[in-house]
Amino acid sequence: MEVDAVVLDVDGVLVDVADSYRRAIVDAVERVYGETIEKAAVQQFKDAGGFNNDWKVTDAAALFVLARREGYDGDVAAFTDEIAERGGGLAGAEETVEAGLDPEAVERVRAEWDPDRLREVFQQLYLGAERYEELEGEEPDLAGEAGYINDEPVIVTPETVDALTSEFPVCVLTGRPEAEAEIALDRVGLEVPAERRFTMDDWEEGKPHPRALVALAERTGAESVAFVGDTLDDIETAVNAREADPERSYYGFGVLTGGLTGPEGRRKYEDAGADGVLGSVNDLPAAVERRE
Repeated sequence: MEVDAVVLDVDGVLVDVADSYRRAIVDAVERVYGETIEKAAVQQFKDAGGFNNDWKVTDAAALFVLARREGYDGDVAAFTDEIAERGGGLAGAEETVEAGLDPEAVERVRAEWDPDRLREVFQQLYLGAERYEELEGEEPDLAGEAGYINDEPVIVTPETVDALTSEFPVCVLTGRPEAEAEIALDRVGLEVPAERRFTMDDWEEGKPHPRALVALAERTGAESVAFVGDTLDDIETAVNAREADPERSYYGFGVLTGGLTGPEGRRKYEDAGADGVLGSVNDLPAAVERRE
């Protein structure tokens, strides 16, 4: 496939976040509410759409736990299926709670639900006490946390970094905050200029909105772009970019190193409209070449 530029997601593509971000989702809900979801269930929220931001996944998982306490009788699969039917994301989760409980129970759930505290706990678990104080500017109140960020194995090899950066302008499009994206990029040895990055801090819409991907195509002067991600939202971002910017070609590649794995993961990517499914980002250099 001939392309002019490559755009990479970070989580599940460059680094493995199963024991960092996804663990923080599960553990933050446990710390705040005393019970939580299974780590494997995180993918069900991701597949519902609109959950590129892991803070929102945490909020939605907490809503599920609180709704179950108030008598919601569905499991995570039923809850996330309803979210998908209602358009995905945190708004879909709130609507699912409202539809599944009586008004008094909904009010009790809302009274208990505390996204601000969930975010504080999530960040302390993920960053660790020292980085939390440095990046968030607040004193941590959880003792002895080293930070799950230290448990992110690198997926992309130096050879792949060299192969891609020698042939293409390489960009990054991630739901991470800028500071956390910088940590990951340093760890994998990938230098990306600021103008070729979009992080959580750079745009409000988030994936699968196409604005950031289209902007990166414009900034690199590319007529054909390969975007590599690890969720269905990433594939939908490429699909939406084609519709928003039909003068360019956008190709969406899914990798099997995130939450979507094996034959089932491949099928979900293909059903979502992926142009290719890769075992890992390290297969990308063999799948694309510079357009002449």
